[in-house]
Amino acid sequence: MADRFIDVSLVKRDVHCTAKLLDDRAPITCAAVWDALPLSGDVYHAKYARNEIYALFPPFAKSEPPLENPTVTPIPGDLCYFAFAGTELGTKAYGYGADVRPGTTVVDLALFYERNNLLLNGDVGWVPGIVWGRLVDGLDEMAAACNDLWRTGAAGETLSFRRA
Repeated sequence: MADRFIDVSLVKRDVHCTAKLLDDRAPITCAAVWDALPLSGDVYHAKYARNEIYALFPPFAKSEPPLENPTVTPIPGDLCYFAFAGTELGTKAYGYGADVRPGTTVVDLALFYERNNLLLNGDVGWVPGIVWGRLVDGLDEMAAACNDLWRTGAAGETLSFRRA
């Protein structure tokens, strides 16, 4: 299979980076994401994981991918996939809207932009993610935009994933 690439962007800030899908390490997850593209949603900055931005989506895979190529210590440039039951995220502590509630499943597509990340949540413990992509271009500009998002707020910003 030929290498596949996607464009990851913060739409309002007009910042783009390119990621290579890790088809050799997470083939089921890569296929699910690739088939669902394009995907865009409100961006959030992590509370617990540290240097992470992400968007939440309704489930899009025929069945949830297995935990392939897992990590609890993502590095700069990693794209991770998480699936959460609404009961895991549907509390006021997270501040999500009505789409995240008990009885739902939520898919979290995340981009890690700096070091020292640890996927440990005080409510549920370790939260391994599937590393399905790796940034190959534009990490420095994206990291600067993510830091700006952290400092000035995410309201009105969109995280977008599209085929390159």
